Amino acid sequence: MWQLTLLGMVPITEKTQEIIHLADLFLLDIKHIHPEKCKNLVGFSNEKELAFAKTLSKLEKPMWIRQVIIPGITDDEEDLKLLKDFLSSLQTVEKVELLKYHDMGKFKWEKLGVSYELDNIPPATDDDIIRAKKILDIKSY
Repeated sequence: MWQLTLLGMVPITEKTQEIIHLADLFLLDIKHIHPEKCKNLVGFSNEKELAFAKTLSKLEKPMWIRQVIIPGITDDEEDLKLLKDFLSSLQTVEKVELLKYHDMGKFKWEKLGVSYELDNIPPATDDDIIRAKKILDIKSY
């Protein structure tokens, strides 16, 4: 069996290779396109997920990319242009979904007594999604 790595970063195990070859479609969430902003948002960089997307593209595996639009965090025009450039570098993206940020799970954090980091962020609106789709040049909504 051949050896795969995520662009030299992380070796993919034999089991992972089996799954990649058996799967017909991959759904990938990009938390934030900018590595440092991603780290600030979720606690780690996006390098592995972006490398995995490139690996899937090289292997000609179809994928859907999803990104949550969080007002003031993931909707910056320059970041969306970076996302557009990244997506256009992939050959097998069949669909891009932009998901509206909401705070419906906030109560879970409160019940756990944990600070909700996005406490002052308003939910994304239809207009936020429409604007992001224009920047990304995504036609449907």
